[in-house]
Amino acid sequence: MPAHDLYTEGAPIADDRAPTGPIESRWDRRRFSARLVNPANRRNRGVIVVGTGLAGGAAAATLAELGYQVKSFCYQDSPRRAHSIAAQGGINAAKNYRNDGDSVHRLFYDTVKGGDFRSRESNVHRLAQISVEIIDQCVAQGVPFAREYGGLLDTRSFGGAQVSRTFYARGQTGQQLLLGAYQALERQIAAGRVEMHPRTEMLDLIVVDGRARGIVVRDLVSGAVSTHFADAVVLATGGYGNVFHLSTNAKGCNATAIWRAHRRGALFANPCFTQIHPTCIPISGEHQSKLTLMSESLRNDGRVWVPRDPHDTRAPNDILEADRDYFLERMYPSFGNLVPRDIASRAAKNISDEKRGVYLDFADAVKRLGALAVEQRYGNLFEMYQRITGDDPYTTPMRIYPAVHYTMGGLWVDYDLRSTIPGLYVIGEANFSDHGANRLGASALMQGLADGYFVLPGVIGDYLADAPFDTVDDSHPAVADTLSEVRGRVKTLLAVDGDRTVESFHRELGRLMWDECGMERDEAGLRKALERIPELRDEFWQRVKVPGTGERLNQELEKAGRVADFLELAELMCVDAVHRAESCGGHFRSESQTPDGEALRDDANYAYVAAWEYTGVGQPPVLHKEELTFEHVTPSTRSYS
Repeated sequence: MPAHDLYTEGAPIADDRAPTGPIESRWDRRRFSARLVNPANRRNRGVIVVGTGLAGGAAAATLAELGYQVKSFCYQDSPRRAHSIAAQGGINAAKNYRNDGDSVHRLFYDTVKGGDFRSRESNVHRLAQISVEIIDQCVAQGVPFAREYGGLLDTRSFGGAQVSRTFYARGQTGQQLLLGAYQALERQIAAGRVEMHPRTEMLDLIVVDGRARGIVVRDLVSGAVSTHFADAVVLATGGYGNVFHLSTNAKGCNATAIWRAHRRGALFANPCFTQIHPTCIPISGEHQSKLTLMSESLRNDGRVWVPRDPHDTRAPNDILEADRDYFLERMYPSFGNLVPRDIASRAAKNISDEKRGVYLDFADAVKRLGALAVEQRYGNLFEMYQRITGDDPYTTPMRIYPAVHYTMGGLWVDYDLRSTIPGLYVIGEANFSDHGANRLGASALMQGLADGYFVLPGVIGDYLADAPFDTVDDSHPAVADTLSEVRGRVKTLLAVDGDRTVESFHRELGRLMWDECGMERDEAGLRKALERIPELRDEFWQRVKVPGTGERLNQELEKAGRVADFLELAELMCVDAVHRAESCGGHFRSESQTPDGEALRDDANYAYVAAWEYTGVGQPPVLHKEELTFEHVTPSTRSYS
């Protein structure tokens, strides 16, 4: 059965706001051509920002600093509990403090290549260009980056690069960067320019006369459902990796905000592009609800190996050097342990299994640098590993295995970060725009802060120059309908009163997605998933058990709504994976590989962004293609050997 039986193809889509001409000046020219809102008028323009991670926190603080009236929302107890806090290893920037050949162009080149030539050149060059400004911004905020003896900021290496461009704050870079954005946000809250709503979850998008005008939210403490309105809405709600149940994401991370927007008309781009991180603590049992990431920075000094004999049951310290296979160093001598994540993960999967895992060994680093130097670089990461596993990584190799980490797909946006719904902007991991089919390590923090501090504030005025728009309230028919839908959905979830827990549905969906749409996919497995997902979804609405009521704190009700959305998103992910009959980056189709097992792209047929239009639950979606053009980096077979 051909893949097009699963979808229909619609009109192509184009990024009409991307500038042409010399790539080095495109961002400057776009900022100059964008209309501005004068300071007095900004006080009369309202913006809703959903999410308070690096992208959302930076955006809310910066927009308020500019004078806009901002409403900020997060489901956590505090903005500083956003999942950006978990990013450990570092943030890329083309400062070239090491004088090792780095430049904006090299960061641009490495990122396009690392994404396996499935990202836009204009977006990636802008990201590389802004990277140098991000570091200055964060230093000014007091972010305690590591420094060399001479006082310059220190850097280390990450996968997919042969230069040292990753700035870091020990093993807690995301936490320190988020605290910088949080302090800036709190300053604006105190000044009265940001109205903060913690413990509040967005459940739907309000679209009036074709424009995004607000959101429907539920107070997670009282259960009250209410509306909030503005001239523009910004989604900064992160990725959807928890569709796999077990991932490195916080348990609360979800796809509801972007999926609700998708149902309201925002196209969803490249949903099958999922990143598998190679250095996670392996699964230990059925009791687990999430996995723990060990930072990619550890691959700077740790060496990855497996026993040459797959049946070797000796303890790792008892396995002699001659009996070890340092497979990344053997397979990819130019980059060694610092190959990109998709390549390292696939190699680890092919050479080991979930039960055995692979080893990340620091014996050579301790011998070369001394235990104190290793502790200064990675001490908190080592402590975390020891607390979880009981093993001391200073003396015993870490055991690691790949796991779901980041999603490159997300809502489709143009160069200005506008979705296909006027007035709806999408930033950070919630959009698809910068990483193609694979994200290089230390680039997530870079994109989040670039979008929040620099890109969005530089272009949103071009839209808000037409505001203020007509006043809307709960009496508007479109608002009333949306409110009714949200309340009806909550009521239905509580009324099913079935015999299966939300967690059991999530776990079954996650295992199905990992097996059939995980590190390696094939058409047969994807079609198997596409048969089971609708069945599981129907069963969910007939058998799910949500105890309690909707008039109080009810975490099972929160989870049920999120899993219901995962059950719809998972189907689109599999349709996208079936339709893309090539291998690229994190999307590896077993039918499309080179003789030595590497990903085999098909640039003649698939050099495009797949942007999907929602047509209804279980209905074939509509595919809109955005053709990718490459003027400055010629697509080639990725080689890290």
